[in-house]
Amino acid sequence: MTVRLRAHHLLCMLTFVGEGYNPAFTENYRSIARRLSAGEEIELVSGPDDICAPLMEGGDPHCLNASVIERDALARQAVARLFGNEIKPGSIIRPEAELLRDLRRNFTSGAIRQACSGCEWEGLCTTIAGGDYQGTFVTRP
Repeated sequence: MTVRLRAHHLLCMLTFVGEGYNPAFTENYRSIARRLSAGEEIELVSGPDDICAPLMEGGDPHCLNASVIERDALARQAVARLFGNEIKPGSIIRPEAELLRDLRRNFTSGAIRQACSGCEWEGLCTTIAGGDYQGTFVTRP
């Protein structure tokens, strides 16, 4: 199987410690984190992804907002610069230990955090990065 992620969730997955918008969202994210930690491949998608799924029910999900779409574009550009090649919807990314280390090192330094500006979770993610990612759910041996 493949985990479908939008570009900014490539950054969010680095600092996920079990907090979220509601219990359904958090449990879903924990399940996805287990899959990523087991090495399941990531397929980059445009728009709502597997993490967004519990938020798509009901009225006006923020996953469709222009600000979130812009966050995806900024994250895609930053991660592509880090990888040294273009990533786009349909790209397959393997969440190997080396990749997570590289992403986290660059996240901590701020090199790939342009998409995080103004996000409601930015402060928490900064604290987690500053604490060497202790307690995060997405791990690789």
